[in-house]
Formats: sequence, structure tokens, C-alpha cells
Amino acid sequence: MSFPKLLDIVHPVELPTPEPDSPCRPRQPYRFSTLCATVENPDHKDQYGASSVPIYQSATFKGISGEYDYSRSGNPTRTHLEHHIAKISSAAHAFAVSSGMAALDTILRVLKPADAIIAGDDLYGGTNRLLSYLQTHQGITVYHVDTTDPSTLTPFLHTKNNIAMVLLESPTNPLLKIVDLASIAKDVKERCPDALVVVDNTMMSPALQRPLEHGADVVYDSATKYLSGHHDLMAGVITCNRDDIAKKIAFTINATGNALTPFDCFLLLRGTKTLSLRLSQQSQTATIVANYLYSLGFPTFYPGLPNHPNRDIHERISIGYGAVLSFTTGNKDVSERIVAGTRLWAVSVSFGCVNSLISMPCAMSHASIPAATRAARGLPEDLIRLCVGIEDPTDLLDDLERALIDAGAVRRTPQGVERVRTTIGEAVAKLALESETSSDEKVKPQPHEKQWVVSSPGKVILFGEHAVVYGVPALAASVSLRCYAIATPHLGASSRRVGVHLIDIDAGDKEGGFRYEWDIGNLPWQAVPATSQASEVSLDLEFLEEISRVALPEVLGSHARQASLAFLYLYMVFVKDFESSIRPSLTLTVRATLPVGAGLGSSAAFSVCTTTALMLITSRISPSPSNSGSSSSLQELDRLPKSLADIVNVYAFLSEKILHGNPSGVDNSVAVYGGGLLYTKSIPSEGKEGGMVSIEGFTSHRFLLTDTRVPRNTKELVGSVGKQKVEEPGRVEQVLNDIQGVVEKASSVLSGSRSKETLATLINENHRLLDQLRVSHPSLEAARRIAGADPYNLATKLTGAGGGGCAVTLIPEDFSSCKLTSLISALESEKFTSEIFRTYLAEVGGPGLGILTQSANVSDLPTPPTQAPLMGSDTLATTFVNKSKADLRRWVEDLGKWAYV
Repeated sequence: MSFPKLLDIVHPVELPTPEPDSPCRPRQPYRFSTLCATVENPDHKDQYGASSVPIYQSATFKGISGEYDYSRSGNPTRTHLEHHIAKISSAAHAFAVSSGMAALDTILRVLKPADAIIAGDDLYGGTNRLLSYLQTHQGITVYHVDTTDPSTLTPFLHTKNNIAMVLLESPTNPLLKIVDLASIAKDVKERCPDALVVVDNTMMSPALQRPLEHGADVVYDSATKYLSGHHDLMAGVITCNRDDIAKKIAFTINATGNALTPFDCFLLLRGTKTLSLRLSQQSQTATIVANYLYSLGFPTFYPGLPNHPNRDIHERISIGYGAVLSFTTGNKDVSERIVAGTRLWAVSVSFGCVNSLISMPCAMSHASIPAATRAARGLPEDLIRLCVGIEDPTDLLDDLERALIDAGAVRRTPQGVERVRTTIGEAVAKLALESETSSDEKVKPQPHEKQWVVSSPGKVILFGEHAVVYGVPALAASVSLRCYAIATPHLGASSRRVGVHLIDIDAGDKEGGFRYEWDIGNLPWQAVPATSQASEVSLDLEFLEEISRVALPEVLGSHARQASLAFLYLYMVFVKDFESSIRPSLTLTVRATLPVGAGLGSSAAFSVCTTTALMLITSRISPSPSNSGSSSSLQELDRLPKSLADIVNVYAFLSEKILHGNPSGVDNSVAVYGGGLLYTKSIPSEGKEGGMVSIEGFTSHRFLLTDTRVPRNTKELVGSVGKQKVEEPGRVEQVLNDIQGVVEKASSVLSGSRSKETLATLINENHRLLDQLRVSHPSLEAARRIAGADPYNLATKLTGAGGGGCAVTLIPEDFSSCKLTSLISALESEKFTSEIFRTYLAEVGGPGLGILTQSANVSDLPTPPTQAPLMGSDTLATTFVNKSKADLRRWVEDLGKWAYV
């Protein structure tokens, strides 16, 4: 998922909006920028109709029965402000106090001695200072954990620990770590229902993130930052929806007297009117600056960068990337020179101002955290934080680049600006890279000496399930959830082994999937059949049995055994003609963002990746993209030739036969060619010819896939429909004919020759017909019920055999990110078995087989060592294994230039 705009100013924000004074027709909810600019409180109208809220600069108010008596307890200007803040924050209650730290202090006063707090390990220095005081002087226990990993909180979420509050911040300051607010809030409520989830939202402001919508109990902002935007006042705001919490906060503010003054309320109210406009400009410029630093090779922390950890989580809970970023130089002295050398970027603590700021957190905002603690929490001393303002981005980049050059961090070359390596490790790496690329005499590595990275999409059957068995076409399409494989050769005379590491197959290890190696010399080479150039290669069952007998131990689980059989069968067929002494030694590492066993074509994607990697390393195919454009847009990506795709598909189908016995061929074809296709099964007895036809002009659509995690019995479900056809031929034939009509209409819609508005109708109709065949399941109906209810009203159907497995929900282009987040949360709260549903947001109809043809950095694809490494010890493969599934796709795609079918 990506943000079409940095602020959601196009789609309605469903927040309460006061009605206009004059009678008129009911209005649609205002967009966020309108909410910001419109300050109206129907319960507190100015007696003179002032267009700007007046400043009630009075400490006291006359009378004994009025709403106001003393400004510490309440003030009309503050009332207007608090109503406005609540409106733009999706809150029932809002409070304005004298600073952001005053807001946190007010919230923390609900705690009692012996209570405990769970807080992040990358906090604002002032927050850390206040928590330390509470721990030392007031008997409050504070647990600091890495909140970017929700599992780190679990050991503490027990009644015996007296957890009264969980304090979160996302993105964190200053490392921009992303915290899954929704997931943690849900977990806290389940395990410690009395604990308050408190979120510091200062980095995002309500313009980009509204944590109350994701399960937070209390949210606070330092309004000194973005809400005000001009650094001309100190203020903090607190928002919540619970009346009991609001009552406690109001009491504390009145008792301690830290409410915001009338004049500062006026200034803050004025500042919020331009919040949307300011933050939109600032966020766009921040993205430009972050990409500039990243392109120079500086480690850069910004949620908008493709490889930023947990970016997908951020995009789920936020509608923009913000205007704060940070980066490291590798040298504290260099960082200090950069900070001192800027002119437009003012050296200052804080952020959120219309003017751009630069600072070194360890020496400024986070200096109160002891150096040892900073080191333990991974806070680099050379870290530079940039807080982007509204200046012209060209001027900001020019000023920053001059400071970088003057500090010796970058230098100008005939090719442009390049980074100067500032650490010994970077210098050594650069020298190694130069020595690899500077010699014209260097021998180009052969295919079996190179590391290959490939990928293949999963598939979803959109229309025609079950009817396809009786000759009705089925419409299938690729999904953006993919399988990835890295083939790492082992070079050197001592390398005589071949192995697999299948990360998504659990073979009993606690983690890490299935690993196995074979001695190449001990494989049954005498049984390898002759290769074929036919359009379909037959499966040699005797050879398959010999591999199983000789090479596979009995202890292997069924999934591991079948995958190993497919890998060894293809490997031996491809390298049979190699001399025994030079047969390639390699490890194939495979993992996927696809859920395995959910009916989304994970095995076919594995077959395509395995086939492609082995054919590349054995020189049976060579990637020759049909164009060399550098654009990253899908329409201009390098395209692999059809001839390559055709031969890969032949052997991928062979692999599918090993895995499934009698596959249709549709899954592997979608995994190779991508897009969408119509598959018709051949039924000679009825005179029906089979085949596959690509849908030309297939338009991509966004779907939410819901894995119910209910096991399916495909054979039993197909048999059930067959039995119905025998017992009720008239009824079933009519249903099959109706399904064929749906498929034909859907094919027209998806090729762009029919109105897209009918697609949702066809999805609902197809599911209704499948339900008549009794192949749905209560878990699938639950997913349909949730997605079809208000406020979502989305079309959902089962996919594949039914009886569990996956449901697919069409997500319209104008469906708001807020609603999508809410829908995902609702679905992932549902469960039919002991396992809760899992959702996957995916594009349907994208590219097929992909091959990494050019690395972005030579060091990313190192020439393998001359000695066979231990399995998993290769740097790239190790990173591949250890990447979180959420970050895997972006990391792989950023390795360099890809070519696709």
C-alpha cells in the first residue's frame, strides 16, 4: 500500500462537524483541511458574530451561576480551542495545557505507587526524564521495551505486574521507529483490560494519525510543534473518548492549574487552521530530502523510504510520512560540522515549525539520557535530526548539500555528488568495490558462479471456482504477494553439496523452516531421464521413486518431502549433461509473503521460483529484457522475453505434478505470466476443448485477502458438487450456466471494455451461486458479513475450493485508509478455529515471473566465496532469511533492477 497523497485531503474524514447557522440541506462530512479551517462551536456562539474567536483575557467572570467563574477552571477561548482539537482528533474530549510535558504529567497523575508502565526504548528525552523521576521518587515501575516488536510486551502483560499504563510513540523520536499501535492496543486490552494505552502523537499530529481510532485510550501532543506550527507558544493537548478518564484529567488540570492561557489558546487555535496545508508541504519536502540522503548512501531513517522497517504498519495506521527524518554519517565530528555549517537549517531543539531545523539529538534533545543508556538503546552519537519546514525544497537541498561538502561528508565528482566514506569499515568496502570494478581484465563470472534472485506471484481465482471442473472457464489472476528465491552457488573444488532452505515449511525446528543438504555424488544420476523440448514434459515416476528412496530420509514431513523431491528432480534433470566434477553446487533459499496452504498458489510460485533459479544457474535460460528503461513504473519495467517464460512454464508445470499429482496448470501459468487469464478444462467426452487465454488489457485492482486459517479438503468439496450434479442435475446445471455468464461479464470488466462499477455486483453474484453449490463455510460467511456491513459495504466472495481457506474483498479506489484500517482490525479480531483471521492487502493483476538483472550495489550480490559456506552463512541469503515478512518485499525489490514477464 502507498499513499496517493501525503494528507488525506481528497477523501472525506468522518468526524463530527457542526452544522452551519443557516438552514440548508444536510452536508457530507468535511475533509480534514476544511475541518482545520472551520472553527465553529454551536454551543458557544459569539454574541457579536466575530469571525475569529475572541481572546477572553480575564482571570475571573462575574456572577455565581454562570458557566465560567475562574480561568484556571475554564475560559471561553480555551473552550473553543478544546472543541476544535477534539473535532480534528476523532475525540469526544480535549484539554489544552501549558506544554507537551505538562500534558504527559497530567496523564501520569492517574498512576498510584506500585503501578507499572511499559514504555518504548526510543523516547523523547523529556519523557524519559519524567519517567525516571517517577521510578525514583514515586514507586512507579517502568519497563522499557522495543515496542516495534509487539511480542516484547507480552511477558509483562500479566496481572501480577500491575501494568497500569502502556506509553507508546509512533514514529519514535528520533529514530523514526514504527510501532503497531492497533495491534498493541488490542493485545493490552485482552491481557490487561484495566491498563491505559497512551500515545504521544506529536510526530504525526491529527493531520496524519489519529491513534484513538486504533484503540488508544489517551492521546497527547506537544502543541508547540505542528498544531501551532510557528514556535511562538508553548502548549500541550490531551484527547480521549472515555468519560471517566476525561473526568480525572479535568480534575487534575483544575487542581494543578496548568491549563493553557487565553492568549496562547488564541494563538494555537489560529495555528491549527493551517495545519493541513503546512504539514502537506513539509511532508512532501521531507520525502525529497530523505530520498536525497538515502541516494548518497547515508543510513537514513524516514517512514517514506521504501526499505524503512515496518513501513507497511505505518501506512496502515497513518495517512502520511511526516516531516521529521534523521540520518547518520559514521563520524560524530563530521555530523557536528554539518550541523554547524547549515544556514537555512537552524540549529535548534524541537520540531514542527514552519522553518527547517537541524540538531544532534544526543547532544541536545536527548542529552538528559545517560550515554550508556543511549548506547544500549541503539541511539547513535553521530545521529542528525532534520525537521523540515515550508521553505522551497530546492533551497533546502542546496543549503544541506553545501554543509555536507564543507564538512567533508560528500564531494563533487564529474558524475555528480558522492559520499565520502567516514568509517574504516566503509572505506574497506569501497576499496573492495573499486578493485572489483576497475580492472578491465577481470573475468566475468559464469552463470553457475553468480548469485541469482528471482520471484513469482501467487494467484487468486476470481470467478468460476468448481464450475471449471465441468468445462466452464475460470478467471484467475496474479497477486502482489510473492514467493522469492535466492540461489547461492558454492565455488571451489571442495564444494560437492546441494541444499535447500525452505523458510516457510516447518520441519520441527523452533524457527528457520526446513534445511537439508545432499552430497552431489551420492544422488541417483543413473536414473535421470532424457530431457525433452516438448511443450509438456512427462513425469518419470521411476526416477521420482529412486530420488525418494536414495536421497530423502523417512523422517521428512510431507511438505518438506514433496518440495525436496521437486527441487532434486529439476536439479538433476538440468545438470545431467554436466561433467560430474563440475556439476553446480548451490543452496536454494526460498520464502514468501504468500500465506502457505491458503489456496493462493504458494506451491506454484515455489515451483516457478525453483525452476527459474535452477535454469539460470545451469545456463538453460538467460535474462534478456526487451527494453532497458530505468523507470520503475510497472508499464516501463524491463520485460523478460516470452520464450523464456514459455520454457520456465513447461518445467514449473512438471514441478507442480510432483507436488500435486494432477494439477490443472492454471496456477503455474499465472505465476509465470502474471496478469489475468481464462482457463478452460478439456472434457473430450463432451466435446469441450481446454486451454488458457490471456485477458488482454487486464486492469489491476486492489483486494483484501482474508485467510480464515480453516483447513480445506478440496477433493471432498469437488466430490460434493459432483454428487449434487448426479442427484439434482437440473439445479446444478442452471447454477453452472449462471456462473459461466458471470465469468464472461467479469472478463469484459477486467479487460476494461465494461464499466468497473459492475465488478462488485459480479463478485457478490458469483459467491451467491457458489453458496448454492454448498461449498461456502461459516468462516467465509463471517468475512463476508464483516466486510459487507456498514460502514464498509464491500463485495466479498470465497476463492478456490471454499470450505475455509481465503475470502477476497474488492477495495474501491476511493475507499479511505481510515475505513480500511478499521476493516482490517475487525477481520483480524475474528476467528473460527483457535486461530484468528489474517488479512493481506494485495494488488491483483500485476506482473509474473521476475529476475533481478542488475544489482543496485555490487556488494549486495557478492561473488560467493571460493569455499562452500555453511548453509545460511552467505550475507545476502542471511539477510533474506532474517528480514521480517512485512519488510521482505520492499527489501528484495530495492536490491536493484528487475525484469518481469
